[in-house]
Amino acid sequence: MANRITLNQTSYHGKGAIKEIVNEVKTHGWKKALVCTDPDLLKFGVTKKVTDILDGAGLAYEVYSDIKPNPPVENVKSGVEFCKKCGADYIIAIGGGSSMDTAKAVGIIMTNPEFADVRSLEGVAPTKKPCLPIIAVPTTSGTAAEVTINYVITDVQAKRKFVCVDVHDIPVIACVDPDMMMSMPAKLAASTGMDALTHAIEGYITKGAWEMTDMMHLKAIEIIARSLRASVKGDAKAREEMALGQYVAGMGFSNVGLGIDHSMAHTLSAFYDTPHGVACAILLPTVMEYNAPASGEKYRNIAWAMGVKGISTMTPEQYRKAAVDAVRQLSIDVGIPQSLKGIVKEEDLDYLAECAIKDACTPGNPRDASKEDVLALFKSLMK
Repeated sequence: MANRITLNQTSYHGKGAIKEIVNEVKTHGWKKALVCTDPDLLKFGVTKKVTDILDGAGLAYEVYSDIKPNPPVENVKSGVEFCKKCGADYIIAIGGGSSMDTAKAVGIIMTNPEFADVRSLEGVAPTKKPCLPIIAVPTTSGTAAEVTINYVITDVQAKRKFVCVDVHDIPVIACVDPDMMMSMPAKLAASTGMDALTHAIEGYITKGAWEMTDMMHLKAIEIIARSLRASVKGDAKAREEMALGQYVAGMGFSNVGLGIDHSMAHTLSAFYDTPHGVACAILLPTVMEYNAPASGEKYRNIAWAMGVKGISTMTPEQYRKAAVDAVRQLSIDVGIPQSLKGIVKEEDLDYLAECAIKDACTPGNPRDASKEDVLALFKSLMK
């Protein structure tokens, strides 16, 4: 079977990238934008950096900002109605994963109305038409939703997240401008950065990994490992590097999938509204330990990319431990909690494990996991 790579039609990187939006809109002949963003970005003037450019060029738009973290089904429904009412023929998604995931779901339903219930898009979505064109402008350095074919929506009633995978939802244009990320508070820089590292590591060891995506993931790990600590402290150069590192990780994992770290993290976010990046980061060292026996020599390369010295003389057991330890230390250094104590309730564990096993990311895990395995992993982090 052939390996497939799906990427943006065009992506812009570096300071001033958002200025390219005007030329792209005019080149494509788009008439009116639905600007998807969240209330905080609107309140603190981050969205305005883009809308000022639209205003200056006389481009029409309307703003939809009723977007919640871990966006629920209701966000998608109201977004579709707003889009229909305003008559937009393209979308500008400004924000983190929540804004971009909402935009993808809205865009897909607008052009594939037979999937009006977003729940029907779970898994590998059988849509026939590309979504409304999306220009994605990330404001965090982690989700890489601007370059992926995935989006995640929360079913609040069922207390679960579901993953939708669809080549038709990838943004046509990505504007990865570090100036849009400079207002991130330290905690958000840490959690989204660790999410990006999880993408890179899980993508590197997933069952679908191959040479081209391995190249992307190892480079992403290297960039994130050297930049995240300084990015959390607000260093401008480090934030620019993290903007690139998370994008490169997204180029890879979008095309080969992830594993049970994300499956388990999705359940934590759906059940307790735990920030996705925090959930991924807490789980990552423990899940890496679990997956080590099924990952061949790849942990040697992970350790190298994390900056570990003396790898050439290490045994497999030593370099696997070194890789896990380096990831754990980075997590500690950027202030991520190291257990699920105070987050997870004992009585919820069975359902959490059940939801994780059913998650779309689970089949890609390098080691086949049972519900009992996942349950044991959850329990080990509750001490």
